[in-house]
Amino acid sequence: MPQFFIERNLGKNSKDVFKRIGYSGDHSRTITQVQAGVYQVGAVNYKVWESAVANGKVDLNKVNVIWESPAYPDYQWTVRGDVDASFGKGFSKKVEAALIGMTDPKLLNSFPRQSFVPADNQDYEPIEDVAKAIGLID
Repeated sequence: MPQFFIERNLGKNSKDVFKRIGYSGDHSRTITQVQAGVYQVGAVNYKVWESAVANGKVDLNKVNVIWESPAYPDYQWTVRGDVDASFGKGFSKKVEAALIGMTDPKLLNSFPRQSFVPADNQDYEPIEDVAKAIGLID
């Protein structure tokens, strides 16, 4: 997602803008690598960024936020279509109710989340649109 929006907003391919393009495999590692000068920029989850800043792991004289991606749906929970047949009628609704109704901060923090919200396929259209635009899917 970040690469798509960077390229759209710059009007150029990332390869034509940045000296080096790579994948660190971890948001915290991305921050560390940008801070060390391995990469010019990096895309990280805002919660990881805020946590790293709060914990003093970021030298704000070396790195800072220059842009934020538009919001898009992320981190979904899904169940197989046959769970009711396997675990009993209404099982999928029970799982959904347990997640949506979860309010215990300790339990939510184990995910880590502040809450769960219901979603449907239409909510994921922004991701599908980007995937089509970059040729990942038809």
